Amino acid sequence: METKRITIKDREHPQDGELREAAEILRTGGLVAFPTETVYGLGANALDEEAAKRIYAAKGRPSDNPLIAHIAGESGLAPLVSRIPEAAKKLMEAFWPGPLTMIFPKSEAVPYGTTGGLETVAVRMPSDPVANRLIALAGVPVAAPSANTSGRPSPTTADHVWEDMNGRIEMVVDGGPVGIGVESTIVDVTGEVPMVLRPGAITMEMLRDLLGEVEIDPAIIGPMSPDAHPKAPGMKYRHYAPKADMTLVEGEPEAMAETICLLAGESLAQGKRVGVICTEETRHFYPESLMEKTVVRSMGQRAKEETIAHNLYAVLREFDELDVDCIYCEGFPRTELGQAIMNRLTKAAGHKIIQA
Repeated sequence: METKRITIKDREHPQDGELREAAEILRTGGLVAFPTETVYGLGANALDEEAAKRIYAAKGRPSDNPLIAHIAGESGLAPLVSRIPEAAKKLMEAFWPGPLTMIFPKSEAVPYGTTGGLETVAVRMPSDPVANRLIALAGVPVAAPSANTSGRPSPTTADHVWEDMNGRIEMVVDGGPVGIGVESTIVDVTGEVPMVLRPGAITMEMLRDLLGEVEIDPAIIGPMSPDAHPKAPGMKYRHYAPKADMTLVEGEPEAMAETICLLAGESLAQGKRVGVICTEETRHFYPESLMEKTVVRSMGQRAKEETIAHNLYAVLREFDELDVDCIYCEGFPRTELGQAIMNRLTKAAGHKIIQA
């Protein structure tokens, strides 16, 4: 298959003429990758079960991993769900459009091929102007997981998408780098108490300020059982992972750096090519003698966690290009946006964590 790539001239003000072909592809069962405010999504008609199957095939994604249906406005929600709980109404008013996905009881209109066989459906309304306008022009809800090969770090640029999806899908819409850099927060609103299934830019603190009691699914903290059925994307399977073996080191900044230096030294002695992920504030803890022998990359500033989130996947993908054998990565406090960052890093490391 030949994949067409188009470039949006003005991300904040996309023109309908730029997006009409992509909208037609979505409407007629094809696959289109496009930017959102979180990561690039791989879109298909969420009401077309065959189109959903094509997403799974293009990504190499397990069929029990549910997809998120994206809508352009609140009027697009009612046809997809059987009821809208009060908690969902509050969340919609506060955070839609934006990086928040909610799990609802599904309507009969949504095929099981989109929901991973579940009786619930995940729905999001993106705030990105390109994504929102494309969905509106398509005139259908758009199922859109991240536009990468399943398990790899998610794409935050069109070039990342091209690496994974060229020849597998009909079109890539290039809208430039994304803003946030980690996937949306997912909240299950089907129960009496809302439950976070995946952390993101809408933090637990923000949710509790609005709703009061909010629970956290245990899968955020530890791995799911192999026989468990995931209720949302990214819960069960290894995700966001580089090709290299990755170890996450938690603790105080200087202690983390000391531990990473020891681990890196051991790996270098074994003849391995080593990658180290640090931050601007901790880079000085790593001696020049080590930095000359390893590939050291900063993800951003600890004081500005949004920079860490924005750069996380790009750094992991860079290590794939550099063909390192192992990666040692600093950890972050599991509060505010740090909870989402650590969720992604923990899964990327396959839950391999060392306390410094």
